[in-house]
Amino acid sequence: MGRQAVVQCHADRMSRILLVGTAGSKRKLYFEQAAGEAGIPVDFLDWKEIWRSGEPTEQGTGFGVENPEQYVVKIDAPEWESSRLEDLAGLTDRYGEWLRRLSDLPAGGFLNHPLEIAEVLDKGRCKGKLIRNNVPTTQMYEKRFSCGEELLTYMKERRVSQVFVKPVKGAGAAGVAALRFAPGSGRIALYTCAALEDGHIFNTKRMYRLEGKKGAVFLDSLLKLDCVVERWYGKASFQGYCYDLRVVVQEGRIDYILPRLSKGPITNLHLNNHSMEYGDLHLEKGMAERIGDICTRAAECYPGLKSIGMDVLLEQGSLKPRIIELNAQGDLLHRDVYGENRIYRRQIQILSDMLGNKQCV
Repeated sequence: MGRQAVVQCHADRMSRILLVGTAGSKRKLYFEQAAGEAGIPVDFLDWKEIWRSGEPTEQGTGFGVENPEQYVVKIDAPEWESSRLEDLAGLTDRYGEWLRRLSDLPAGGFLNHPLEIAEVLDKGRCKGKLIRNNVPTTQMYEKRFSCGEELLTYMKERRVSQVFVKPVKGAGAAGVAALRFAPGSGRIALYTCAALEDGHIFNTKRMYRLEGKKGAVFLDSLLKLDCVVERWYGKASFQGYCYDLRVVVQEGRIDYILPRLSKGPITNLHLNNHSMEYGDLHLEKGMAERIGDICTRAAECYPGLKSIGMDVLLEQGSLKPRIIELNAQGDLLHRDVYGENRIYRRQIQILSDMLGNKQCV
């Protein structure tokens, strides 16, 4: 496999938790902070070292980890090497292959099993599984579209005026586009945080509104990628903002509900949107229970994932909750880590329990 990635170990004692992640990331910082508060050291394996070690091979499953059976493992997402959407599927596939190799690591257990992390990376496959298990979700159209004209014709024939277009593989709103279409006039308006430059689509951290020819060209370019198309639901609103929820479910329990508010259709917080405390929405008392019910049912579809971030929509008017998508590595919430750090503290407890509370040897 070429140069082996090597775990950074404590010289005087062997940690029982192994974190696979990215040096300098907030995920690593606040996870290790929670571990330090519990008196549990964490050994670290950097994705960048794994990437540098070459393509995975059958002989390369050790990852330079000594005595892997002594560890329980948490896997954070890597940082992608490219913001170009055409590269996204290939990078995700490579990541999926490394996750498959990690699943061969004879560790004592995983917070989230690598094979189930890989499965959730595919939006279509994941949502299909939720639907088969009768979990309420946002509707995904079965048909795949190869160009904008094909999609707009489909929408016109079915009198659909609004949809979301999403690359099958990706996270963090990468390439997501909210499309409005007026069948009578043929006008379109497209909202996205991706930009088309020199024939390539790049993920950015700002929102764009594209109309007319610019919108049509972007839509054609986006649909050349592998995309799913979903129904656009009206979201619940609060003080002039629409919102959805990031719900973190860990070992079957709701550990955090974070409302994400936006003036536009895409609520991801890195796009200058903002969050608030769930209680400040002043929803009816039984709403948290309804949200918890569908989220725990969704989590039951992936028993190998002890920690899942779920994006949940409350329909405008009825406030019926629906799962938008799942993220097996959606645990970093700034409002939490800058506050009580509840999510990572709970992960440390889960991992400690997996070890039978034996912190080190």
